[in-house]
Amino acid sequence: MVFRRCSSLIGLLSLVMVILSRQVWGIRLGMVRRPSPELPLFREAPAFRNGQECGSSTINVAMTLDANYLRGTMAAVLSMLQHSTCPENLAFHFLSAHDDAPELFSSIKSTFPYLNMNIYRFDSNRVRGKISKSIRQALDQPLNYARIYLADTIPPHVKRVIYLDSDLVVVDDIAKLWGVDMEHKVVAAPEYCHANFTLYFTDAFWSDPLLSETFQGRNPCYFNTGVMVMDVDTWRKERYTQKVEHWMAVQKQHKRIYHLGSLPPFLLVLAGNIKAVDHRWNQHGLGGDNFEGKCRSLHPGPISLLHWSGKGKPWLRLDSRRPCIVDYLWAPYDLYRSSRHFFEE
Repeated sequence: MVFRRCSSLIGLLSLVMVILSRQVWGIRLGMVRRPSPELPLFREAPAFRNGQECGSSTINVAMTLDANYLRGTMAAVLSMLQHSTCPENLAFHFLSAHDDAPELFSSIKSTFPYLNMNIYRFDSNRVRGKISKSIRQALDQPLNYARIYLADTIPPHVKRVIYLDSDLVVVDDIAKLWGVDMEHKVVAAPEYCHANFTLYFTDAFWSDPLLSETFQGRNPCYFNTGVMVMDVDTWRKERYTQKVEHWMAVQKQHKRIYHLGSLPPFLLVLAGNIKAVDHRWNQHGLGGDNFEGKCRSLHPGPISLLHWSGKGKPWLRLDSRRPCIVDYLWAPYDLYRSSRHFFEE
């Protein structure tokens, strides 16, 4: 199911009711045992099964796993399973940087008993001393940099993955994104060439000819690193981790050349040299800006993925009873035990 832009509050809420009519039947409201007292409790999701037309081809999805974003992760996983033609073909690779990985694993498994998944430990020491302070504290967390080390963390037999942030829901078949022709590029993602690219770097960067010439011969455009198809096999062979780390070292040891966490070093290495994907696969910015998280409306055009990048997260705004209109598009996927947005016990 693919959403199109709503022109009014009534139209948007109508979409929510359509989602509900497709989903409520599948949610099992039976309780599951709390894996850990420190983690929230979630309802158990239904078992999503393949149709007869499905083959055995695996679709690898990678996400980070953190207790603070666990509610978002659960919603994202549910959305992918629900809208997938072949949900049993999805294999999830979760990266965790904390000692609570066993509890997180238990929480996910009790919510999705049939999920094909593994959790891998991301060693935070790999980025200690390499992270420079950004404009928002959440962007400075080591796990935010795990996507740089994804290829080195997951098993070497995995050659390609879809990397996704935890603050999104997929409202189309993820196999369509998986099937994109990479055209020998290491990353495929929606590009936004109308954005003012110069704003992602400081005046100190642009005024230094040795630094700014890195974009020479490229037409660099902004892309959001929260939704990427990654050729991790090529990433390993061509040492892209080291290329990104180089710019992190410039930022940390020489001069401040950017403000936004892990995004700018990705842009420095890859902007202008990725496979462009249809914008429908990242309706980003729904969390507002990085300072206030004010409400934003949907961009024009078809939508396959809704992404609450920015400061505002839908579960927090819904719990505070001050949601944005677009947050009601996330709510039907919320499996949080105490959620009463749409599901009553």
